[in-house]
Amino acid sequence: MNERIKVKKLNSYIYLLDDNREASGYLVLGEEKALVIDTMNGYEDLNAVVRKITDLPVMVVNTHGHPDHICGNVYFDRAYMNPADLPVAEEFITDPQFVSNCRKNNLRMPEFSPIYHGEQIDLGGVRLEVIGVPGHTPGGICLFIRKDGILFTGDSLVEHTWMQLDHSLPMEVFLENLNRLKPVLEETRYLLTGHNQDFVDASFAGEHRNAVAEVCAGKKENDIDYEWFGGVCKAHPYMSGTRLIVYRDKADDKKD
Repeated sequence: MNERIKVKKLNSYIYLLDDNREASGYLVLGEEKALVIDTMNGYEDLNAVVRKITDLPVMVVNTHGHPDHICGNVYFDRAYMNPADLPVAEEFITDPQFVSNCRKNNLRMPEFSPIYHGEQIDLGGVRLEVIGVPGHTPGGICLFIRKDGILFTGDSLVEHTWMQLDHSLPMEVFLENLNRLKPVLEETRYLLTGHNQDFVDASFAGEHRNAVAEVCAGKKENDIDYEWFGGVCKAHPYMSGTRLIVYRDKADDKKD
């Protein structure tokens, strides 16, 4: 396996796991257990990377079911994910190429164990709260360390939020779920997203929510075409145009 994962210590108990700038996972250390949040693309043995840092028992949680967040599960015995994202994950882990690669490397994807909004993960001295934020995917979750105001957001709040996918929920539903996140954000100091290399100031969350609200309200006069592997859709720029809410325009769907 190639060495792709770069480790960066963010504070006394959180490590960034940067998978070639393509996805970000995190290792959170407690006194009794360790938690891996998202296992990224799976090209390198993530368990071996983690074992260079800690020998604590390890729990794995996936924020959602996309391959750049779950494929590294193959190096662990168990992973937790909201069951609403099982169909999303199945689409990728049953892909013939993925199955073939697993067989070739004598690896297997462990079954997912359920985790739900409202649950708490106690690592010993560090407690994380599970917060459901469906939108990008039906079962997307965030994880919140209240004592330090740190919110792990997966792809629910990220620089380029993809809402154009077939399994993404309607933008209005996503906005409702972001609005429900407001009490948590009032206690949040920093975000750690699924595609960043350091802490992100919590002010980003408010800008992100406002951008989603603008799309819902039809304020799209400055929106741009956005090319991705599925074709061309639309993107709503905000924060000086460096960040985007990517979506499928309903008018364009009607043309198809």
